Amino acid sequence: MTLGSLIFGGTFALQLRLQAMGLQLPIPYETFLALPYLVTILALVLAGRNASYPAALLKPYRRE
Repeated sequence: MTLGSLIFGGTFALQLRLQAMGLQLPIPYETFLALPYLVTILALVLAGRNASYPAALLKPYRRE
């Protein structure tokens, strides 16, 4: 949880710094605003690659 907060905060600070530098890039500023969220989604996708599924997945429930 802490690592995720640090990644989000660092990316947020990076996007603020990139906007303050005033680079003349051919991309809209909204892309910089979305950067922390895109990095967070990417981190969740990478972390979820190795997730295991529940053992009872797709098995019908039968009351005993």
